[in-house]
Amino acid sequence: MNYIHNKTILITGGTGSWGHELTRQLLAKLGGRPKEVRIYSRGEHKQVEMKASFNNPLLKFIIGDVRDKNILNFAMKDVDVVFHLAALKHVPVCEDNPWEAVLTNIYGTQNVIETAIENNVKVVVDVSTDKAVDPYNLYGVAKACGEKLIINANKLNSKTKFICVRGGNVIGTNGSVIPLFKKQIQQNNQITVTDLKMTRFLLNTRGAISLIFKALEKHKGGEVFVLQMPATTVEIIAQSMITLFGDKKTKIKIIGVRQGEKDHEVLISKNEAPFAQRAQGNLFTIYPPFVNKKIRNPLAGEFSSQNTKQLSHDELVSTLKKELWLFDEV
Repeated sequence: MNYIHNKTILITGGTGSWGHELTRQLLAKLGGRPKEVRIYSRGEHKQVEMKASFNNPLLKFIIGDVRDKNILNFAMKDVDVVFHLAALKHVPVCEDNPWEAVLTNIYGTQNVIETAIENNVKVVVDVSTDKAVDPYNLYGVAKACGEKLIINANKLNSKTKFICVRGGNVIGTNGSVIPLFKKQIQQNNQITVTDLKMTRFLLNTRGAISLIFKALEKHKGGEVFVLQMPATTVEIIAQSMITLFGDKKTKIKIIGVRQGEKDHEVLISKNEAPFAQRAQGNLFTIYPPFVNKKIRNPLAGEFSSQNTKQLSHDELVSTLKKELWLFDEV
């Protein structure tokens, strides 16, 4: 992979679940070995743990916040590729702390753009979310703004290319529903659910990182890349976790929809569909209007967690059994 081999990589928010898997795959010599991988994040403890876990001299750890442009600019020196993962991502947290979400997810993204241009970075890959499409909650609104900033940065006549990858819910990421359900079953033999009929996209971390690499290989600048991923209902997620970790006495408690939650998620909106083209296999590319790309066989409508392939109970159980981390002791 030309964009990786002998290159200096910066990962903002690099100590998170996506950052761990991205780092693991970067160091696995898939298509080339990076010169250096810089992990940029706020948490000292997580950095210490990650450094000990990987124990690799190619990794360099930098304490910093994307809100702090000075430290970010220092971290960006001589960098070739930036993977921008840093974000406040929990919907209720962002609803309760809206300005903090703006500072990190919008201001922080603009800082990444400006420091990347100042340091002649070759490409910035912004990791976004389905919640940025037709956003309803503050998290989605902030990430949608971040996407617009990233895509329109390609108009700044710099040497840096900017692209986005847009994912759904990733199985096993910090604070996600599947490890939460496991913990609830083991501690109380009960799962708390907001609404059983809600649908959510589901993707494992390996698949999420493969999307990042595919986007890096195919980008020209200005695209949003979307993986055609399956979905399922919250009820099937809950019942699958009970099958794996519960028993006949495990209960499901309905607690009601939380502030900012949607019934269904969307990865490509109906307004984006005319600009969305299937790139290869299960990958979609959304081209910005300023590219003037002729779209062949565009999507007929939105791509949502309602109209994608729906995982059955047995299919989800089979998928979860492949996630070996899920069966580690808490």
